[in-house]
Amino acid sequence: MTPAPPSPPSPTRAQLAAAQDRFVAVWGQMAGAWGVSRTMAEVHALLYITGEPMCTDDVMERLQISRGNASMSLRALLDWGIIERAHRRGDRKEYYRGEQDVWALFRAIVRGRLTREVDPLLASLHEIRDMSSSDRRRGKGETPSETDRALLEAHHQRLDAMIEFFDMLEKFAHMFVSPAGRGLQAAAQILAGGRSGERGADRSEGAA
Repeated sequence: MTPAPPSPPSPTRAQLAAAQDRFVAVWGQMAGAWGVSRTMAEVHALLYITGEPMCTDDVMERLQISRGNASMSLRALLDWGIIERAHRRGDRKEYYRGEQDVWALFRAIVRGRLTREVDPLLASLHEIRDMSSSDRRRGKGETPSETDRALLEAHHQRLDAMIEFFDMLEKFAHMFVSPAGRGLQAAAQILAGGRSGERGADRSEGAA
């Protein structure tokens, strides 16, 4: 007996799949802004928007990517802390689930970018500052001229201003992304409240 062909998805399921695919595509387009590969962003988007644990085979089939790309992207997302491993009873495959708390998700992303981008930049700025420090010049027996001292002072002021800015940025960022705190969400709510107040004032002025 010939098995019956699988029934086509219902209109609702088809619409849902199309919307999910669109979300994955849009998220992938933002990959450059996040400093990650498009495939990695698409894998994350898929796990988030479906809200269901998926194995590597599921990801490969849905996104039409190779096993190597899927595995590499899943490992990277685990390192970022925005997906986690999951298991299904009776199934030996390893499944992955996307972080569903948007605030936790973005805290993890910001933490990852701080570690990968801001921290190394700060270290490099301090190294550059040390290259022309007075201690190093004294160690070489150098006595700069008045003109050279003025140039060095201006150079140091520019570097110190940049270091101070990134130091402050890093401190604020760590306050906002602390796993134990809700700084990022609180800051967003404060900003949203300010915008609401501005819109209310604009409407009042318009009415007047």
